[in-house]
Amino acid sequence: MSGREFHIVDVFAERKYAGNQLAVITEADGLDGDMMQAIAREMNFSETTFVLGPGAGTAAFRVRIFTPAEEVPFAGHPTLGTAWVIRRELLSEPCDRVTLELGVGSIPVSFERSADSSELLWMLQRQPEFGPVASMSELAVVLGIEESALIGDHPIQQVSTGLPFWIVPLTSLEEVRSCRLDVAAYEAFIRDRQARAILVFAAEAYDEANQINARMFAPYYGVSEDPATGSANGCLAAYLVRHGVLGGNEIDIRVEQGYEIGRPSLLRLRAWEREGRFEIQVGGRVIPIARGRLL
Repeated sequence: MSGREFHIVDVFAERKYAGNQLAVITEADGLDGDMMQAIAREMNFSETTFVLGPGAGTAAFRVRIFTPAEEVPFAGHPTLGTAWVIRRELLSEPCDRVTLELGVGSIPVSFERSADSSELLWMLQRQPEFGPVASMSELAVVLGIEESALIGDHPIQQVSTGLPFWIVPLTSLEEVRSCRLDVAAYEAFIRDRQARAILVFAAEAYDEANQINARMFAPYYGVSEDPATGSANGCLAAYLVRHGVLGGNEIDIRVEQGYEIGRPSLLRLRAWEREGRFEIQVGGRVIPIARGRLL
């Protein structure tokens, strides 16, 4: 294992030491799942990715994703961050698209220049699956808030674009800020359910340039609270469009996350639904922080 290179990047970050941290092991061939899990536990970020080598197509790479607790088939900020590292470190020629072959299948990531000439990465997520709904009373207990903090006009629903999340609409930024996860109630809630992670949101933000503030809780995966969650925000995009939360069946918005834990993050969401088919894109910036070698 000695000598394998790794990179640390901040994803969905507008500056260094913000956004969501990611460790990318770029020379992972020969590592088994147990060793990958041990490395992910040692890194102790929300996720660590392992690049296993070229995939089936041009600029395609096989990648596995691990939280500190277990392997997951898909996650958002690891997809963007790993694509950024692959393009910068592993490809001999520049390209405007990299494909990651993940547990859920192939996820393309494109690169574009924003209006201020900074680089934005966009992932195209899979078609959403809308699952069961949960009661307001259950989630109020789990989140440590009053039932009146939840919006009754929109469901608390499980949504997945590769990894399932509970999407929970709240009435205000203040209610999002006040959430305090009751771990015992959370564990009881997820025990017999497919989705083990919860994203709460409100159509109000700290920064007036943003449309939504969100928080994501996933102790089951070893992540008490995540500073930026691309997979959950893809589910949120599908939810917003399906239920017309912001009015209409198309969105192009900015979502802030991580403010409450000192890791402010910014995610861009583009989505539409037409005749039951969705287009869901989640975008953001990637900032390099460190590189090194495993001893």
